[in-house]
Amino acid sequence: MALDRREFLKAAGVQVGILAVGGCAARSPGALSVGIPAIGRNLPDVAVIGAGAFGGWTAFHLRRMGASVVLVDQYGPGNSRATSGDETRGIRSSYAERELWVRLANEAIDRWMEWEEEWARPFKMHLFFNTGDLILRADPEDRFIVNNRASWDKLGIPYEVLSIEEVRYRWPQINVEGMNAALYEPRAGVARARRSCEVVAESFRQSGGNLVIAKATLGPRSSGRLDHIVLDGKESLSAGQYVFACGPWLPKVLPEVMEDRLRTPLGRVIYFGTPPGDERFTFPNLPSFNFPGVTGWPALGPDNRGFRVRGGSRRRAEAQEGAQEPREPPPRPPSEFDPDLSVRWVPPEAQEGPRAFVEESDSRIWPTLL
Repeated sequence: MALDRREFLKAAGVQVGILAVGGCAARSPGALSVGIPAIGRNLPDVAVIGAGAFGGWTAFHLRRMGASVVLVDQYGPGNSRATSGDETRGIRSSYAERELWVRLANEAIDRWMEWEEEWARPFKMHLFFNTGDLILRADPEDRFIVNNRASWDKLGIPYEVLSIEEVRYRWPQINVEGMNAALYEPRAGVARARRSCEVVAESFRQSGGNLVIAKATLGPRSSGRLDHIVLDGKESLSAGQYVFACGPWLPKVLPEVMEDRLRTPLGRVIYFGTPPGDERFTFPNLPSFNFPGVTGWPALGPDNRGFRVRGGSRRRAEAQEGAQEPREPPPRPPSEFDPDLSVRWVPPEAQEGPRAFVEESDSRIWPTLL
């Protein structure tokens, strides 16, 4: 049975698909219709810890539904340490066998489009760019190609099967040498991630929510329920319910339940400057793309952070895909999995893969990106 957001919250007790910890069990006669206890005029109904994509939108929608909400973040919405803090993020549904991910991502695209109309335009911003996403593979029977088509067919998600000649005609700046299969997801896009988190937080604040920049740690518990959280090791904050949307910080915030359940490896992306006056690498003239081992998308006009590449050499990735025994990645120190301690400087050797990808592309088109 399908539930709208309000009914889902009634059934799930404000868990919203992420980890929620119950607060004080007392209810006032004026409890909210969404099942959140209104426990006192001075106490919020819900405290949401983490102001990234999950936490920010959770707080925003709870506030819109009538709850009093405090949104707490250690560094602030859109900060550079956060998973949601990169300049851009791709929004696509090409997750092949992971049908739940495909459903959620496809619905997320609808929500992004709604958000763009409702909030981005009033702020005089452009936050979601409908770039479309192009998948290219050497083998038409590649598992990623076949399984994505199967998922999209099952769920009724639109896509196009393109010939390589059609790819060359529509996007001549893409080198398709060695590629023999192409899928195009027209609804996919790219979001300005950091700026979006800031806009969500400001929309939440303007709707009456309370945004607090502080480090939250667990306070005492009684009878299996959390009494309060502690902010910056000093002040306590009590609420009717607590929602922890801490992303890679979850093992640190909730070590008893999350320490051995979540690992967040550090990913590196490179933004290449686009040639002045050359619009071939800028939205809307280029889709986001997915080669073997390489993803990326065009520069976005409002701030033009650059042409984005994640991954490495196409030829290297294709060679590894064809190998019988995939090469094991080198071990990483534990600090790389700690969002507070991990080194965010991109060393020269980590730039070699994205540069090799650009160099392997058409030398008549790409060299000014280097």
